[in-house]
Amino acid sequence: MGRPLDTAHGALGANFNENLGAVNYRELQLAGAQWVRGFLPMPEVDDVDPAEHVGIAGILDAARRGYHTILTLKFPYNNASFPEPGSEAAAAELDRLDRVLPAVMGRVDIIMIGNEPFIESLPAERDHRLNEFYETVARHVIDHRAEHCGENCATTLYMGALNRLDLEDNRTPAAERWMTFVRETPEIEGVSIHPHIPGSENARPFVDYILPRMRAGQTFLVTEFSLVWYWKQHMSDTVSAGFASTYGFAPDTKIWEVVQAAIDDPFREHQWHDFLTSCDWFMQQSGFLQEQMRLYRDTGRLAVATYGFRQQEDMTTNMGPDKDPWLFNSVFAPYTAQSRDSGMAAPGYWLDAFRSLQNV
Repeated sequence: MGRPLDTAHGALGANFNENLGAVNYRELQLAGAQWVRGFLPMPEVDDVDPAEHVGIAGILDAARRGYHTILTLKFPYNNASFPEPGSEAAAAELDRLDRVLPAVMGRVDIIMIGNEPFIESLPAERDHRLNEFYETVARHVIDHRAEHCGENCATTLYMGALNRLDLEDNRTPAAERWMTFVRETPEIEGVSIHPHIPGSENARPFVDYILPRMRAGQTFLVTEFSLVWYWKQHMSDTVSAGFASTYGFAPDTKIWEVVQAAIDDPFREHQWHDFLTSCDWFMQQSGFLQEQMRLYRDTGRLAVATYGFRQQEDMTTNMGPDKDPWLFNSVFAPYTAQSRDSGMAAPGYWLDAFRSLQNV
């Protein structure tokens, strides 16, 4: 494992979501990242030895190389009801845990229980049923750690992420119970938040909500954050005249159409950079990473934040004006810019800011 965990409070790391098999160590080194985070969709281990699953193998490889690691256990119930307590389906879910936990407990720094529970569930079940399911899972993880990893276990536990707390409708009784469980369960170190937001100012309500609801000494994670909903507002804007003239696009070309062109035939690195910097609306947010990290660090309670590190293939499918433009967030741009060489993708816009926020 890497350095002692207590040196990492306030760190900014690299988030890979479900693509832990895409970790590129040259890119991590160039960015100065010392933390790697991803999630494991639990049903994916049904037909494979968990230790051989690409995500678990990827996170353990990062740990062996000295990186700090966060593994999120994702329970996708957005298309099915939570299992009834005591049912065979509930037992099967715990059996999955019993297959996964021996592979990672004591070997990763942080296990996060649940990815985005209030999104990865049926809207009608975002009530006590959600709480009961995740509390059962959390207690099972706690019991496993106590039995198999001991008092000095290298793995700490956090509850998964709350979304869109800037919207009052999401501060529900179930969210309140979520925070009560976090606060009243001694084995839980804190909670994660995912501020995917339409503006930098929308992040403060997240910390204002969670901090008074945690016990003294607890910390929080920000395992995902972005301006994706701000970017989406501009997908149908017209490209700048200067960029269009320089690179041969029609004057009325839309932003999403330029992105599609980059997906179809990846731009040279400088052209992708020129495209982003030619967008006034994009450059108005050029300080986003610094602003967000200042907010989280100034609380004195941030354990680790991780930011989207690499574009993923699903970010490029069905491109159009209504596509969620996650690919604007990424530190590296393997799908819209030509690789620097066979071993490393071209950076997107955020590399310098990401690097400047290391060891601050």
